[in-house]
Amino acid sequence: MVGPERPQFVLFGSSIVQFSFSNEGWGAVLAHIYARKADIILRGYSGWNSRRAVQILDQVFPKDAAKQPSLVIVYFGGNDSILPHATGLGPHVPLSEYIENIRKIAIHLESLSEKTRVIFLTAPPVCEKQLRASLSGVVDMVRTNESCRIYAEACLEVCREMNLKTIDLWTAMQQIENWETVCLTDGVHFTAEGSKIVVKEILRVIKEAKWEPSLHWKAMLTEFSEESPYDPVSEGKTVNVSEHDLTGDSPWE
Repeated sequence: MVGPERPQFVLFGSSIVQFSFSNEGWGAVLAHIYARKADIILRGYSGWNSRRAVQILDQVFPKDAAKQPSLVIVYFGGNDSILPHATGLGPHVPLSEYIENIRKIAIHLESLSEKTRVIFLTAPPVCEKQLRASLSGVVDMVRTNESCRIYAEACLEVCREMNLKTIDLWTAMQQIENWETVCLTDGVHFTAEGSKIVVKEILRVIKEAKWEPSLHWKAMLTEFSEESPYDPVSEGKTVNVSEHDLTGDSPWE
């Protein structure tokens, strides 16, 4: 553990989370925005579904931990929505079980502390043509955009019932012209432009939430932001530049 202690934001999910620090991903962008404000912690497990997530909840988020996260952003659903395989193997999770798994994850995370906040991301859309090309000869699975829609809507419904924050990625990404190639690299995972949509939606939800304390980056304290005689000098005076790259015309509101 290094100090000073900062709020922790944990990203928890499958490959959409595991890969979020590559290719100008949404996890890396959040880490940049929250530099000196919060630690962005990655807990992504490529290929996982909600069933496996439930099985390891106590290990990733122990209730007796000395410090609990301030925010957990959860993504499971895309792998769950893959159509059942004839062998009975594979990541598919029946819709009814997926709904219960989302509920279990939410209950566990909200029990960690009174100030642990949770945001769920729905399954994003997939480009079936790209997906067939990228997985041809590699895996024998079928994922459709329609199945992603069904699981995305189920996640939204659970979150509405439980009064949880959620982001409808399935709808948000398809608002973009030529979203299949603009937002996705292989039919599933995000381009840098796709990740920008995720970040903007996350920051919108955080800004609009009536959480105390606020977790919006502009409202949070900057670590070691006090003026110092060792700050850069301009026009004979020292200038604090701790947030110079995130002020003015920043796109992250």
